[in-house]
Amino acid sequence: MAQPAKLNCPTCSRPIQWSEQYPFRPFCSERCKLIDLGAWLSEERRIPGQEAPLEGPSDEE
Repeated sequence: MAQPAKLNCPTCSRPIQWSEQYPFRPFCSERCKLIDLGAWLSEERRIPGQEAPLEGPSDEE
């Protein structure tokens, strides 16, 4: 059987294996997972692109 893939936690860079031993993979822990989520929610991280237009009735209608 193949060995599980080895990778680093995206938040703290701790080495982990892609296995059931790390249920929060690709993060090493729930703490690192929540730190990453917080960065997305506070818009410290975002995918570049144009802003989406606001939905709803326009003033022209």
